[in-house]
Amino acid sequence: MDYQGKLAFITGGSSGIGLSIARELATRGTNVLLVARDEKKLGAAREQISAAAKGVTVETAALDVTDYRAVTERLGSAITRMGVPDFVINCAGFAYPAYFEDIPFETFREMLDVNLGGVWNVLQAVVPPMKKRGSGRIASVSSFVGVMSFVGYSGYSATKFGIIGISEALRNELRPFGIGVQVVLAPDTDTPGFVKENESKPHETHVVSGTSKLHTPDAVAKEFIKRFGKNRFLIVYGYLALVHVLFRWFPWLVRGVNDMDFRKARRQVAAKQATEQKPA
Repeated sequence: MDYQGKLAFITGGSSGIGLSIARELATRGTNVLLVARDEKKLGAAREQISAAAKGVTVETAALDVTDYRAVTERLGSAITRMGVPDFVINCAGFAYPAYFEDIPFETFREMLDVNLGGVWNVLQAVVPPMKKRGSGRIASVSSFVGVMSFVGYSGYSATKFGIIGISEALRNELRPFGIGVQVVLAPDTDTPGFVKENESKPHETHVVSGTSKLHTPDAVAKEFIKRFGKNRFLIVYGYLALVHVLFRWFPWLVRGVNDMDFRKARRQVAAKQATEQKPA
């Protein structure tokens, strides 16, 4: 992949994985447009990237990706000013892990609007001009729970499965126009969003996902760059690639392990409750 002089639009670009990917691209000579809601965080991100990568253009757009009209208008203006992006990377999203009945409808709807609707809105703005030019690369961040879910992620998984569905269709649809489409099955990553997730995450979710290594955003971004642009639809990290293969061919095995972890966690919860209920 030749990054020098290219242009990338990156949503969720003010922090976490999006910011790290933007910095990695910029250090390779790619001009970037960072999209996020918080103008102050965007300003700090722009300064950080500009300091790390001299000579590239770093612009920002304070934008809510759930607002279809604003997205199409602002990104349309950016395309007029900066040109058609070579790379579009959708990183905006959040999770609210909880038991199904404890997830408020408003929160579920917000996850749908941000995680799934945000990808849809951005692609509606950028795909037509990319098709007209006849080249480009799109990558959207899903999650491993976008292919295999478990307790606590009923709402979040719905949005991440959806990203894979949209991307699978576009992979086929846009190939004749020279546009590649990929999905990132992001691992657990030490971001502000992940810290927020832990506030609502059920104990069982901690146990089932507890065997996973917590990655840094920079490490995820570096691995992303290695795989971006290759002829693989799914970008899968580390040992999760093995789990993905096992789940594809032996789903009963992976589900069995998850069920064992779930039962272990339930016993721990029951023991804790019993201890708390004992009279002093």
